[in-house]
Amino acid sequence: MSEGLEKLLRYLEVEQIDKYLFIGNSPKSPTRVFGGQVLAQALNAAIRTVPSERKAHSLHGYFLRPGNPQKQIVYEVDPIRDGRSFTTRRVVAKQDGIAIFNTSVSFHCEEPGLSHQFQRPEVTPPEELETDFDFLTRMATEHPGEFQPPRIHTIERRPVIRRNYLDPQPTKPEQHIWFRALGDLGDDPCRHQTMLAFMSDFALLGAALLPHPYTGHSKNLSAASLDHGLWFHRPFRADDYLLYSMDSPSASGARGFSRGSFYTREGELVASAVQESLLRVSEKP
Repeated sequence: MSEGLEKLLRYLEVEQIDKYLFIGNSPKSPTRVFGGQVLAQALNAAIRTVPSERKAHSLHGYFLRPGNPQKQIVYEVDPIRDGRSFTTRRVVAKQDGIAIFNTSVSFHCEEPGLSHQFQRPEVTPPEELETDFDFLTRMATEHPGEFQPPRIHTIERRPVIRRNYLDPQPTKPEQHIWFRALGDLGDDPCRHQTMLAFMSDFALLGAALLPHPYTGHSKNLSAASLDHGLWFHRPFRADDYLLYSMDSPSASGARGFSRGSFYTREGELVASAVQESLLRVSEKP
């Protein structure tokens, strides 16, 4: 495992200081805590209060306030239900005693049942695509005033079609990106679910921008995740390539709605995500 991935895991796998109380830390940049980090840390805290034979199958969370990366985040887990087949945990993330994120996570004992799924889209395989790390490194050289070179390379992302960040043209609200963690994560399903939760907050907001001449780099756009839903359907490994297929059925009222599906290379649908995001356009940067 690379040093960068080990460092990321130290952030995502929160410190337990009491049975239902956890502490999380953040990288010192960017200037506000990345939503996927809080999402993953809250899930990690919830998982560790539940017997290992019960696996997380759904998560529903709300981003309430920006997180300050200079301060620790306290995760309070409320064991609101322990049933015969299902277990539910509510998690509130706080800084300075004020909630910045809250979520409910449901767990289920594995059992047989009906099975079906959508087919995975046919797209270019990851080996034939440029990584975000290589793309941003190249763009920082070609356009030093517009792009900053990436500092770490822990999550590999390979978009099937890359948008022109300098001149974004409206297009169909669909995108496909290959994801994987760069390193062996071991065999603990908790670690793989934590990492996928972190990945799931990448790019969903961007899908809602595709029909419009804006990207996350646009200086007159204020964008943020508002809420997030995540479902785990089948076992997977986050250190193998997963195709994140996303679309955005609607945007209105300064909010964008996006959906995503994670597929393995073999075509198994392993997880689904939904998100509503703030998309506020201003006349001035």
